[in-house]
Amino acid sequence: MGFGFNLFFAFFFVPLLVIFLILSLIFGQIFSWKQLRYIGLGITGLVCCLLTLNWLRSATVLSKQDYYGSYVINREYFRGKQTDWQYNTFRFEIKDNDSIYFYYTDKERILQTFKGVITTTDAYKSARLAIRMEQPGHHIFSTDPTIYRSSWSFYLVFNSPKFNNVFFKKGKWKPID
Repeated sequence: MGFGFNLFFAFFFVPLLVIFLILSLIFGQIFSWKQLRYIGLGITGLVCCLLTLNWLRSATVLSKQDYYGSYVINREYFRGKQTDWQYNTFRFEIKDNDSIYFYYTDKERILQTFKGVITTTDAYKSARLAIRMEQPGHHIFSTDPTIYRSSWSFYLVFNSPKFNNVFFKKGKWKPID
């Protein structure tokens, strides 16, 4: 729960509930025990719903194994000829022996392969990806990627000196129209 909810619960709701309980004991039935039970069950249900929503909306925690797989240009953010060209020209895969293979392609045909290794840093809750390419490397891999995580997936953004941000998502390359 957030700070505001905790503040409300600790300094407003619980003291108010205690005051109503004391008044009920002193003066009789301001609230019946049945009503207090329903209020308590309502608050418990609200807390359970909020905890479930928080869990559903929280970002995926990534480990090194989550990075293994094939990556293609993410065409969901930008459309057009430039994006289609990048999709047909750039893709890479990270293998479980911590090697990375970046493919410069002409659709299905691989024209050039750039090799490297990956490492992850565990200094944070979610593992961060670091890539070291053999030289000469490709300009897309001049910096480590920024990882954007959502509830169920993630994508990588590389800051290329020529193209600025290049978006990759996990997936297999498929021919486009």
